Amino acid sequence: MDFNQKLEDRVKETESVIKAYLPVEDGWAKTVMEAMNYSVNAGGKRLRPMLMAETYRLFGGADQVIEPFMAAIEMIHTYSLVHDDLPAMDNDEYRRGRKTTWVVYGDAMAVLAGDGLLNYAFETALKSFEMPQRDCARCARALSILAKKAGIYGMIGGQTADIEAENLGDQVTQEQLLFIHANKTAALIQAAMMVGAVLAGASDAQVDLLEKAAYEIGVAFQIQDDILDVTSSLELLGKPVGSDAKNQKTTYVTLRGIEIASKEQQEMSSHAIELLESLKDDGFENAFLTELIRSLITRIK
Repeated sequence: MDFNQKLEDRVKETESVIKAYLPVEDGWAKTVMEAMNYSVNAGGKRLRPMLMAETYRLFGGADQVIEPFMAAIEMIHTYSLVHDDLPAMDNDEYRRGRKTTWVVYGDAMAVLAGDGLLNYAFETALKSFEMPQRDCARCARALSILAKKAGIYGMIGGQTADIEAENLGDQVTQEQLLFIHANKTAALIQAAMMVGAVLAGASDAQVDLLEKAAYEIGVAFQIQDDILDVTSSLELLGKPVGSDAKNQKTTYVTLRGIEIASKEQQEMSSHAIELLESLKDDGFENAFLTELIRSLITRIK
């Protein structure tokens, strides 16, 4: 089976897992549940839950205990996008090829939908403790990683720095930008791969290695996103291009130029793959995971 076919199958599997954990739309709070489900069901690459599942497989994981965490990390990622699109943030009207949540449901309900997804993510992850095959110590450690990487020492911290950088114009430094990318984008990718490894019983050294690799994957992924914001189109990307320029945001592209940014993005991706392939020495290999990461280098949407 070629990579593209396997990727399609993995996306379908991941979609099935995510949908199984979405809230049922009923009762007096039905509208916020509809808005939550609308946001998650908009599609997307499902990169983070796939990276989590494939890292779990890399270390021999084969149980369903990974599934609540897969759904949870996609809920957290989606909530961040719902809030990111708000008028108070990026003021974007399209996401994944259709109207953003605030456009369809209004500002207030979009805020609540994002809040709901964040809280429901942890409700969902906690269901892993109820599974017969669970290891409570591993589940607790995985939950701690997910919480930290999504919070003020991770994604929210990166988003804070990103907002404040908007007022600095061309005074934003490369160091600041790397902090933003490392936290706003890479932190959840780190969480995905670290959680998968922890739940499968990887050693501390292996988890640390994955944290380093995922940092480079995440930063490279965000640099490519910055490149696509300049070079792609609404039809291809599924969201407005030129959003960064419209909001006068300094990006890796504006700071380094497209050629240098592209070269450094590829170098980071290649080094991350080298780190992953070093695990072969310990007998751990997942060819699909390696190819998935490699595909991020050349993605066009």
